[in-house]
Amino acid sequence: MKIIIYWDEEKTKDLIIKVNSSLNDLWLVDFIKIETSHDENIKKELNITKEPALIVEEEAIDFKDTIFEWIVPDEEELKSMFISIVWWSDSWCAPTDCWTCASWC
Repeated sequence: MKIIIYWDEEKTKDLIIKVNSSLNDLWLVDFIKIETSHDENIKKELNITKEPALIVEEEAIDFKDTIFEWIVPDEEELKSMFISIVWWSDSWCAPTDCWTCASWC
């Protein structure tokens, strides 16, 4: 899984810091990669109208979607979003004794 941040220079730094912090707190930094982009093709493909935008991409199932644009949510909102995404993902499994792993690894 990959997070792409389509960016505006001023707000992007805060968003990247919050996304990194949230993934780190949830121990997901090894499973979810973060990239930044200012590629006009992504902007057109996902109809992004305001920046920054947070995009989730799952290459294994050919999925890419804009989760939000223009706002920088607080860390608790980001954590909740990441937990809900990972909870339903078959491609990720947490360390032993994790109560959130769908396959109870």
